[in-house]
Amino acid sequence: MAPLRPGDPAPEFELARDGGGSISLSALRGKPVVLFFYPKDDTKTCTVEAISFSGLSEAFASAGVALIGISPDSVKSHDRFAKKHDLAVALAADEEKTVVNAYGVWAEKSLYGRKYMGVERTTFLIDAAGIINHVWEKVRVDGHAEDVLTAAKALRTG
Repeated sequence: MAPLRPGDPAPEFELARDGGGSISLSALRGKPVVLFFYPKDDTKTCTVEAISFSGLSEAFASAGVALIGISPDSVKSHDRFAKKHDLAVALAADEEKTVVNAYGVWAEKSLYGRKYMGVERTTFLIDAAGIINHVWEKVRVDGHAEDVLTAAKALRTG
């Protein structure tokens, strides 16, 4: 499957989320959405990323932008992760890996020479009409949430 690029329609989804209930892309139509895909709850880099997005959650909200973290972890895992780190972002559980596959972020990775399948840390900025505006691949977490916020604000004013 070809990777998703700016200009492509964002694949629709509905997933269970932390705190109960579900979250879907169609329910957010009319406002920009940031989807940040991350490998695993409560691991070092994923925690730093989730905390940095949480720290900017009010700025995203005031810019009218929805913020959703997605990983293959369970809702129970997301609940623990969110509570432990006082996260202020919605966390969606993609246990069946349908969304990570639809977005092309479920990929072969390598660690210490061992190959395995996992989530490639990737962020998508989706416009109010459901079209992908920006893709950040193989994300370096340092300063990333700020970069995404800048792009999201530009999208709102553009």
